[in-house]
Amino acid sequence: MRYQSPMSFIDALSALTLFVFVSSITPGPNNLMLLSSGTRFGFRRTIPHMLGIGVGFMVMIALVGLGLAQLFLMYPPLHLALKIASISYLLYLAWKIATSEPPSADGTETGKPMTFLQGAAFQWVNPKAWTMTLTAFSAYMPPTDPVVGALIVAGVAGLVNIPSVSVWAAMGTQLRRFLSEPAKLRAFNYAMAALLVGSLVLTVVG
Repeated sequence: MRYQSPMSFIDALSALTLFVFVSSITPGPNNLMLLSSGTRFGFRRTIPHMLGIGVGFMVMIALVGLGLAQLFLMYPPLHLALKIASISYLLYLAWKIATSEPPSADGTETGKPMTFLQGAAFQWVNPKAWTMTLTAFSAYMPPTDPVVGALIVAGVAGLVNIPSVSVWAAMGTQLRRFLSEPAKLRAFNYAMAALLVGSLVLTVVG
């Protein structure tokens, strides 16, 4: 099965791009962690985390499109194990955000931002990333060769995702000036942790 005209391909590509953009820029575990990281560490130190999200998401989509999703259909316990791992790790991250220490008296930030590899690996336990991936293939998979289709979806996801999530890191950077007091920063961390848990509930339960 192939597209009947170049215009229909462009229409499908536009729909996929819009879906990835809306899904990437709306609140979720990735964006909430980037907002928190931008606030704590600044935009420049959050760049590896951002790139890890984009590249990790792209690789994840490519592998799922090339057949990895079939494993969950063949072995349902794998899907359950992934869900349990996702919930456990996100709760751990929420706890880390809530209990993170404010900068020391000399302004030195304690802790370290998430690395490129950590950001990439996190996509495999991110419920929203899995929802986006499976929706992209079920609704927007190009009716071409499966390999070509998977690479197209992965390429669009990577190109759209990185600039979309970078908005949240930039917003976090702008918030730094308003959270200079330890009490305000601690309240912000509690709020981010609560929102992260809330996003988990909405994604897993909803």
